[in-house]
Amino acid sequence: MPDSITIRRYRDADAEALAQIYLRAVQQTGPRDYTPAQVAAWASLAPDAARIRLLNGDGRETFVAAAAAGAPLGFTDLEADGHVNFLYGAPEAAGRGVAAALTDALEARARVRGMARLHVEASAAARRFYLKRGWHELARRDFEVAGIAIHNYAMALQL
Repeated sequence: MPDSITIRRYRDADAEALAQIYLRAVQQTGPRDYTPAQVAAWASLAPDAARIRLLNGDGRETFVAAAAAGAPLGFTDLEADGHVNFLYGAPEAAGRGVAAALTDALEARARVRGMARLHVEASAAARRFYLKRGWHELARRDFEVAGIAIHNYAMALQL
């Protein structure tokens, strides 16, 4: 992990920044693998700060990658059943090891909790990332969001 990045637990004060990271990641990274209509449909699912706060009250553990100054650069979460709902990084932090550091923390925590398996629905870009880390693709998932056909990938990791 780069010296200038730390991994810490979510705080309610992070909610607005995490909502913005999600939206900016979709809008700026999504076009590499999805059409403009698909990116717009995906962006329409972006949680606002209130939703982020609500989700973080349901028992999930959320990890935040933060810059030395404390500003969030990315986040991921771990639900009680081993599901990973979020892995998003600020576009300006791409290539700095943010996703890897977050996933290292998530996988370590899952092992401490005695989880046998993690699973995720990954975007095309996240799919490439997870495959490099030893996750397995289970199936391509084709579905619609706001009437727009889009896809992601069901993936899993045995711990």
